[in-house]
Amino acid sequence: MKNVDLVVIGGGPAGMAAALSAREKGISDILILERDKELGGILNQCIHNGFGLHTFKEELTGPEYAARYVEMVRERQIPSLLHTMVVDVQGGSPCVVTAMNREQGMFRIQAKAVVFAMGCRERSRGAMNIPGFRPAGIYSAGTAQRYVNIEGRMPGKEIIVLGSGDIGLIMARRMTLQGAKVKMVAEIMPYSGGLKRNIVQCLDDFGIPLKLSHTVTEIHGKDRVEGVTVARVDGNLAPIPGTEEFVKCDTVLLSCGLIPENELSRSAGAQMDAATQGPVVNGRLETTVRGIFACGNVLHVHDLVDNVSLEAEKAGAFAAEYILEGEKDWGEAVRPKIAEKTKCTLPEGRDLSSQIICIGCPVGCLITVKKKEDGSLDITGNTCKKGEAYARSEMTAPVRTVTSMIRVEGGSGKVVPVKTVAEIPKEKIGACMDEIEARVVCAPVKVGDVLIENVAGTSVAVAATGNMEIGGQ
Repeated sequence: MKNVDLVVIGGGPAGMAAALSAREKGISDILILERDKELGGILNQCIHNGFGLHTFKEELTGPEYAARYVEMVRERQIPSLLHTMVVDVQGGSPCVVTAMNREQGMFRIQAKAVVFAMGCRERSRGAMNIPGFRPAGIYSAGTAQRYVNIEGRMPGKEIIVLGSGDIGLIMARRMTLQGAKVKMVAEIMPYSGGLKRNIVQCLDDFGIPLKLSHTVTEIHGKDRVEGVTVARVDGNLAPIPGTEEFVKCDTVLLSCGLIPENELSRSAGAQMDAATQGPVVNGRLETTVRGIFACGNVLHVHDLVDNVSLEAEKAGAFAAEYILEGEKDWGEAVRPKIAEKTKCTLPEGRDLSSQIICIGCPVGCLITVKKKEDGSLDITGNTCKKGEAYARSEMTAPVRTVTSMIRVEGGSGKVVPVKTVAEIPKEKIGACMDEIEARVVCAPVKVGDVLIENVAGTSVAVAATGNMEIGGQ
């Protein structure tokens, strides 16, 4: 049986941040266990930008954010076991972790402490009780995201998105950029479940309608999705008779919320919090099971990965303190402080010519722009100078950063994520995507490699935001 000081379960941003923090606090014998083929977690498929504004003070894509942490883990020589599934954890002194992989089979590890950083998962169709058969063409938004951004496959051509969570909004844009027709995003609540900036970037920019207080009441088709029935709902979220509408489509993407991944927490005997759906913890992020700590989306679902990393750093430091100084009084349970998300209740059909949602940060200020008699702009509602600059640009010459992927030959994967290294005129997005779709590169590719020099005549380069090794190595 292998013995280590600290086992971190999960190699995403939470797991890596916790491990790095514990190393900084003096713990040298750390092991990260990750079930996927590489570190980075879900961020490897989140090729859109919007990450890192707080942690790294710059806007990064998911793979770029993950790569920063992977590099730090390697620099500090923190080992990890990939393709490794943890099947059981027992707390105590010591803790015992049971895991398995192809090389070692089933094995056990003794650890002085364990950090849970398993992340979260999406709600499935079964959790929503939508009537109809179970035809091909129904995916969670995250599954579709992996198909498109990692495997280079399109799940369909005519899309309905059910639920307006951020993943659903982002996939509405992603599918549109890849040539699919997104018919609508239907949201059962009277407000969007996603960030306001994503309403602008992912729906408004591409003319995709957001149907608030609407839901899918039936999925049609036996072998393949043929369409859905969409209806308006009342104040009790019940479909209103007579409002039904049939919408032809071949694919339904479900974006109806995230659930902390806590099978291991429950089997370990940790007390669970009904509100957060994560384990109960004290002020030191220790669960009710001795020696087991929890952080990130396994504790409660976060809006921003920057907040995941910050919380994980604390968990790693507390776990290190536990290892170095021994057990302390568990104390009173403390519910993690969860930032309240502002509900996006903007009305359908709002006047986009005078009211602008700033996409500069997740706050999403609603800015009002009025043209004065002298031709200058009166801009109000912004809370920082960045918002004013964005509003001025949006009214005169709107620009966007484009993120996508380029096909790779001879690589360990089919596609590599890319982005424009600077913003380009909004009207050039289509031409930019045409060039990206037509380009094929050869492996190896590393982060920062310029793959297109002057995309769509904008003088802006398209660069890789992820790595691609030569296949078979």
